Amino acid sequence: MQLRLGKTWGLRRMADDAGHFTMVALDQRPPIVNLVAAKRGIAPSEVGFADMTAVKRLLVEVLGQGSSAMLMDPNFALPAALDQLPPHTGLVITLEDHRFRDTDGGRLSHSIRDWSVEKIKRAGADGVKVLAWYRPDAAADVLAHQRHYVRSIGDECRRWDIPYVLELLVYPFPKSAGHTTDYVEAPEKMPQLVLDSVAEFAKPEYGVDLFKLEAPLPGATLPAPDGSAAHRSAQRWFDDMGALCRGAGIPWVMLSAGVTPPQFLRVMDYAYAAGANGFLAGRAIWWEAMQSFPDLAACRALLQAQGVNTLAELGALTRRAGHAWRPDYSAFAAMHAEGELCAAYA
Repeated sequence: MQLRLGKTWGLRRMADDAGHFTMVALDQRPPIVNLVAAKRGIAPSEVGFADMTAVKRLLVEVLGQGSSAMLMDPNFALPAALDQLPPHTGLVITLEDHRFRDTDGGRLSHSIRDWSVEKIKRAGADGVKVLAWYRPDAAADVLAHQRHYVRSIGDECRRWDIPYVLELLVYPFPKSAGHTTDYVEAPEKMPQLVLDSVAEFAKPEYGVDLFKLEAPLPGATLPAPDGSAAHRSAQRWFDDMGALCRGAGIPWVMLSAGVTPPQFLRVMDYAYAAGANGFLAGRAIWWEAMQSFPDLAACRALLQAQGVNTLAELGALTRRAGHAWRPDYSAFAAMHAEGELCAAYA
């Protein structure tokens, strides 16, 4: 029997009581660094540890109660706010370094220095999150590197029996007109690249337990879900993405990619119609409130009003239209004698 009780329990911890994933991301590093730098009037390289941790602690203090889980990075968020994470809220920890290598053939990912799946497990996390920049038309050596990177982490997550949350993002090549290394949604992204990326990493060899996916079409441009031809055409891309996840038996959630709260609610309308199990979003929930930095009191007030309200709206939509994830303990039914579980558990 292929029992993965650690993975199953971790996913349970990340979901709410109904089996929906209503998760908040605060592992963002370049977006917050750039925000702090702009507000302080300094270079990004001059942003201090204290400012980064102050922002992340505030996000946990205000949004933690309403989240089924929170996504933290180990460099800033974890030391800043682990003590503020509510007991009922799950913990997902980031593995990948935001300082990827950008080559002419595509982006190369790597893990944070001195960090590993084992350390994430030992730190008490319920899940490991990895962002892999990926586009199927990248150079062959880049594709090989990215696939090996994702696969090797999947192997480690199996070894330590912890859920593997894989985030996939299509990106512009360095020589393209729209090239940027910022964490923004590419307005010219091709939906087939998004779907082909999901199809690749839905293969069992990668060991993904939960997908964190971008919208196949730019979230800011989605038409109203009104039954029009434009709506039906856009919905088909989401449906195809959902079908890939459903066929692989992998639950999936949506990321917000920096769109506005109303735009992200519309993204989630499309995603839930296609079978999504929730969201793992950051800036759509808290970005607007953080524009008051360095006035943390003003940030807190806006978070308590706008951020909490957006999270509540997303939660209500999820309960109404989202697809619940259910843990599978069916293997227990086949056990009839003392010791079978101990012998079967690999």
